[in-house]
Amino acid sequence: MSDKKISSPVLRVGLRYGAIGAVLCMVFILSLYYMQKHPFLINPFLDPRIPVFVVMLLFALKETRDYYQQGTLYFWQGMMGALVFTVVCASLCWASILGFAALTPNFVDSFIVQALEQTRAFSPEDIDRIGKETFEQSLQELKRADRYFLAGRYFIQSFVISFFISIIISVILRRQPQN
Repeated sequence: MSDKKISSPVLRVGLRYGAIGAVLCMVFILSLYYMQKHPFLINPFLDPRIPVFVVMLLFALKETRDYYQQGTLYFWQGMMGALVFTVVCASLCWASILGFAALTPNFVDSFIVQALEQTRAFSPEDIDRIGKETFEQSLQELKRADRYFLAGRYFIQSFVISFFISIIISVILRRQPQN
């Protein structure tokens, strides 16, 4: 029984593309950091994970459907493949961020400094909309941020981003056998 799970194409393909996706995500993180734009402070709509996840999930599920399942891919198989991909990609990125932040202490410090500058630029209307207590609490949490905070945040956000992309791609690539 366990041999069948290990040889499952959904698992194998998800593992492979998850590792490739993690490498691409880390390239974007390092590139943005060394271009003096902290990767955790970019606009969520411009997050580099979005195109990486779209392309990698599209290729992974298409490969699973066309090469291993004779053109059949059920929605649940697409979601399971996307989950494997996301777990592998997010976990490898989490570990890489922890390692990079340990080797480069300025990574966390620059995040805190740039985030504080960004929050100080908020207008009084923005603060009122958010709520003064919430704003003050987020500033206090920001000052206590460490590498585990950044890595955990990236890990959780990866699942949120992947969830919506997974649903869309699983529906698009879903193909059931013809009777």
